[in-house]
Amino acid sequence: RFQACIYFASVFQAMSCGIHYLASVFMAVTPNFVCGIPGNVSSVLFYNSSESSIEDIWTLWTSAENYIVVQLENGEIWELSQCSKSKREGSLDLAYEYKGNKSIYSCSDGFLYDDTKWKSTVVTQWDLVCDREWLAKLIQPTFMLGVLIGAVIFGDIADRLGRQRVIWFTSAGQFVFGIAVAFTFDYYSFVIMRFLLAMVSSGYLVVAFVYVTEFVGIKARTWASMHVHAFFAMGIMIVALVGFLVRTWWVYQMFLSIATLPFVLCCWMLPETPFWLLSEERYEDAQKVINIMARWNKVSTPCKVSELCSVQDDLVSDRTGDNDTSSAKKHSISDLFCNWHIARRTITVWLIWFTGSLGYYVFSLSSVSLGGNEYLNLFLIGAVELPCYVIACIGMDKLGRRNTLIPFLILSALICVLIMFIPQDFNILIILANMAGKFSIGVAFGLIYLYTAELYPTIVRSLAVGSGSMMCRVGSVVAPFCVYLRSVWIFLPLLLVGIMALLSGILTIMLPETLGKPLTNT
Repeated sequence: RFQACIYFASVFQAMSCGIHYLASVFMAVTPNFVCGIPGNVSSVLFYNSSESSIEDIWTLWTSAENYIVVQLENGEIWELSQCSKSKREGSLDLAYEYKGNKSIYSCSDGFLYDDTKWKSTVVTQWDLVCDREWLAKLIQPTFMLGVLIGAVIFGDIADRLGRQRVIWFTSAGQFVFGIAVAFTFDYYSFVIMRFLLAMVSSGYLVVAFVYVTEFVGIKARTWASMHVHAFFAMGIMIVALVGFLVRTWWVYQMFLSIATLPFVLCCWMLPETPFWLLSEERYEDAQKVINIMARWNKVSTPCKVSELCSVQDDLVSDRTGDNDTSSAKKHSISDLFCNWHIARRTITVWLIWFTGSLGYYVFSLSSVSLGGNEYLNLFLIGAVELPCYVIACIGMDKLGRRNTLIPFLILSALICVLIMFIPQDFNILIILANMAGKFSIGVAFGLIYLYTAELYPTIVRSLAVGSGSMMCRVGSVVAPFCVYLRSVWIFLPLLLVGIMALLSGILTIMLPETLGKPLTNT
């Protein structure tokens, strides 16, 4: 009972990590727009359609190459395109095609945005279009860079100061920085606040994994660690729901930040893990936590830490004997490349981590541009993850780690190729194929955490998982740039993910199976 309460409280906050990681898909969207004009409009022409205001034209707008012809109340006729405007010289006839002289101007009067779908986004707030478009494209990569740095910093702090304090700080930080993002006054303060939010969100996710693993017994550890991902996916579904209901970016950000407020109010009640307290030789504190667990779980004969430690000390002294100097040796990243056999294993594992993260975020971030209802698309992309972790757990226990990983990596590569051959007007088929791709890459992504830990000996196990996690963060930084390659060729992101997944799948064949094997120590 005690472990269940601790587990569900901790993973509830993991939802806010999913929320903040993908909040930008609706917050930083670029609607249709044209140059603003100096004066009041009397009539608007778009191809054969004549309207009285520009707002009525947006439903007909189909491509960035389009332009709108407007006549002002003073008789001037202007052509408005996305990043420039031109004034017709000597013409008084309002016609769409014009071959006469034009004076071209920059968009000094700002921009006019289509607000039929989104009332306000960060793009419309700070005009992140045309020559400032690159600033909008940096929003997600800078967030993912914060994720990378936060994982490293807070993982280290949790080992020094304890899991409990980091969980307190990062969950409170998520709430404070989340609200602060909504009240930023310019683009740069917005990016800085999002960067800090990314650091604490990532820090929470990393430490929560360790925290629940140290509390949950061996019997349920695989399922428990795997389903932290499931709550992250529920966060993605909340983003889709809030995005559908709220169309102003700062209100949307506030609602997303308030979603996990209950945990922030209660997280101070979470205890420190006995494992960490024992490692710091705080035996009395560890005994108090164990007594609370025994009382909650109605255990009549609670464990005595003093007895456990005396047994452990005897074991340690028997084992080490004269080898104290060798056991104290510091291990570094170079130990993951100590010989060709281990180096090949490390390169393969790193590639799987990178590919899993790249595929995960490419499928998630590009789901809103698949056509159809973008809110439903994102919701389904999140929902499809829930069964994929169940399948991953069953596959890992029944078929083995490697035998589950290989088919799902190769399957995701095949799905990427398949999507390229589906005609663009088959919206439902494209969305279903993307869901299948996210499902298969999700299985591989969820499985690699445990598989990495089992592939390496005790002395470098944390280092191996930490370095793999680092490659995963690099994949998540690259993913937004990969999605932007859609503007070069619509299938380029999928092609890159497909190639990486196929390569990872083939290299995984050379890894050993770890199911049912004892963990190695040397």
